[in-house]
Amino acid sequence: MPRTMSKKSSFLLRILVPFADVPRWLIVALGIFIWILVALGWVYLTYGGVIPPLFLPPPGAVMGKAGDMIVDGSLYKNTLSSVQVVLYGFIISSIVAVPLGLWMGTYRVVQGLIEPLVNFIRYLPVTSFVPLFILWIGIGLEERIAVIFFGTFFQQLVMISTAANSVSRDLVNASYTLGTKRHEVVWHVIFPAALPAILDTLRVTMGWAWTYLVVAEMVAASSGLGYMSMKAMRGFQVDTIFLAILTIGALGMLMDQAFRFLHLKLAPWA
Repeated sequence: MPRTMSKKSSFLLRILVPFADVPRWLIVALGIFIWILVALGWVYLTYGGVIPPLFLPPPGAVMGKAGDMIVDGSLYKNTLSSVQVVLYGFIISSIVAVPLGLWMGTYRVVQGLIEPLVNFIRYLPVTSFVPLFILWIGIGLEERIAVIFFGTFFQQLVMISTAANSVSRDLVNASYTLGTKRHEVVWHVIFPAALPAILDTLRVTMGWAWTYLVVAEMVAASSGLGYMSMKAMRGFQVDTIFLAILTIGALGMLMDQAFRFLHLKLAPWA
């Protein structure tokens, strides 16, 4: 018995060490446990009568609403519309932000030119620009993509610039010694060295893109999960609102796992 207790204590001490390796089965078990805990809490609060259905719908009501919307095709239509908006806005933002961020973090001249403007714009609320985007671009897909782009681009630019600026100067100097030309350093040395941090930046800002989805679809949209949620709010359809929230969360988790996989494939050394 004392030996068993000693093994348990040793295991607990080992997994509580900062940055210590933890068995894969434990990570999976903890992930499952937290979801079971959340589900049980939801069941207790709703079916136990702690919170009225008007404020927190029971799981059965949300699942029933999901079944109805799957059958009539509206859930698929709204989900596809939102995925399209988020991906278009995020991809366009990333295509521009990655090279510009690398140059901004590498060349002080580019940093001096762009950084003051970027640091001013990235603190501006995205919601205040929605009426301007409607005025400038019009109502439609382009306006919603512009909201996602505006909400993610300037944050990406600063984070990618920081990643590029953090690359070891010894690595750059060594590349010069080996014959790398100065105009080749950005893409042949700095970009590969900063790639793990850039992928992390894209992963984080993808989450921000999804948070701006409701903002993008709250005005003059005819489809999308944000539109579905805003429309349900007007009719106090809380089960539909929760369904939209859960769908966005599930899509976000899938994309987060996709970025984790991409990180392992493109930057396995990190």
